[in-house]
Amino acid sequence: MAATDRDRYKTFLRQLQIQRGQLAGLPGWCIRITLVIVLLVLFNTGVGAAVLPEDRADAMHHAYEGGGISIDGPSILLRKSIGESLSFSANYYVDNITGASIDVVATASAYEEQRTEHTVGVDYLNNKTLMSLSVTNSSENDFEAQSFHVGVTQDFFGDLTTLSLGYSKGEDEVGKTGDEFFSETATRHNYSLGLTQVATKNLILGFNVENISDQGYLNNPYRSVRFLDVNADKGFRFETERYPTTRTSNAVSMTANYYLPYRASIYAEGRRFSDSWGISANTYKLGYVHTFGDSWLLDVRVRQYQQNKADFYQDLFARSGEFNFMARDKELSTFSNRSIGLSVSYSHRFNASGFFKKASANLEVDHLQFDYDDFRDVTADAEVGMEPLYALSATVSRLYMSIWY
Repeated sequence: MAATDRDRYKTFLRQLQIQRGQLAGLPGWCIRITLVIVLLVLFNTGVGAAVLPEDRADAMHHAYEGGGISIDGPSILLRKSIGESLSFSANYYVDNITGASIDVVATASAYEEQRTEHTVGVDYLNNKTLMSLSVTNSSENDFEAQSFHVGVTQDFFGDLTTLSLGYSKGEDEVGKTGDEFFSETATRHNYSLGLTQVATKNLILGFNVENISDQGYLNNPYRSVRFLDVNADKGFRFETERYPTTRTSNAVSMTANYYLPYRASIYAEGRRFSDSWGISANTYKLGYVHTFGDSWLLDVRVRQYQQNKADFYQDLFARSGEFNFMARDKELSTFSNRSIGLSVSYSHRFNASGFFKKASANLEVDHLQFDYDDFRDVTADAEVGMEPLYALSATVSRLYMSIWY
């Protein structure tokens, strides 16, 4: 298992981890907002405009190629409502992973593995309140993860304002191929709070807060740090990384979507992240959506990400066991990531009296460029500590079909 290789891909498609499950872990202002939302949800009795998710089926093939890693696989999603208040969903997702990233290649050979993920969920609608519950199992040869998520979405003020509150908890079991006695666990918690506001007839604004906490074994058993050793052939040797057993993070984001008068829109997002390991990061995204006729939709987007390194990260340490915590995972280094993406969708509506209502075909492609400021390519033939800085490019693609019924 190369967790950060897989996680970088998964994080690009979807993301979230989590806090200890107690309000005491949240900032005071966030607790107050949370209590207000709960009270509003409990005492709201108006007739709602909220609706259940639509009945649909999706079939997708996803692929990631870059940095010595290839990931691909299918995904199937089914959603069906029962009556006007309940909707059930099930998702099957597969990652077929081959290759090895540069920091894994330095100490091990390429690998092959498969990760399978199963999710089942239910949504319950009551007036203006939509409540959701889902359970996910993720499995591979040396890693098992169980998680659940609960969420509440509430409309207010003539359905111009939407508040959402979410909580997730995950339990990980970490093993190591070739070592049957290696067994570690981690627990992950998350609180999320969101506000969406229709500001004008053309502008929608969003504000989101996440409070995240992990506890337990948080590093990868296959990754190593390097340290100087004049007696080694290359002038350095490797030893296993050592991470803290706790990590707390906070993220705040704002979004805007402005609808243009010619059936198009522009959207933007800004996100600020910081954690107890000393990492801080900023993300900026800008996109443009344009419709052509009644069937075609084009989405073009750019994204910029920048982060500084963790307090205990170094590319090269002075000696073995120099500090209590030591990491050389490039995802904890100082780096930037730029991406440009394109999506094309075609939709078709069936006869209103038929069983099938609508179908769509969708293709999404994103090209990413990573530049690392303090992570060096140790496979290069160069003086210790003077190896070239590492960079990689990657392509993510998703092809999927959807049908509504």
